[in-house]
Amino acid sequence: MMNVLVFGTFDRLHQGHEFVLHEGLKRGELHVVVARDSTVKRIKGRSAEQSEQERVDAIQKKFPKANVVLGDNENYLKPVRTIDPDLVLLGYDQKLPPGVTIEDFFCPVERLGAFEPERFKSSLRRG
Repeated sequence: MMNVLVFGTFDRLHQGHEFVLHEGLKRGELHVVVARDSTVKRIKGRSAEQSEQERVDAIQKKFPKANVVLGDNENYLKPVRTIDPDLVLLGYDQKLPPGVTIEDFFCPVERLGAFEPERFKSSLRRG
């Protein structure tokens, strides 16, 4: 079975996030790397609304077949190397972490189309 990797903040899990996770499950064994609280603050300049553990728990509850882990505070690619994915899926507007490029992945990377971004984009949901 193909190992499929998705990663992100997944703050306030919503239907846009769920779309990405369902797409991962359709393609194989789903591995999810959830951004650490410190990483979210450093990259986004603000804290997530939910703690890293709340975000992990929300994914595990909704997607019990997914393998969910926390990211690494210093080396964004460390969990990627550990998981050794056959495919990386990115959300339609997802940016890679600072210093990481598509060429850093040793497998195909697929960018998914948007799922009702006018309703489910995280920045819109924050108000």
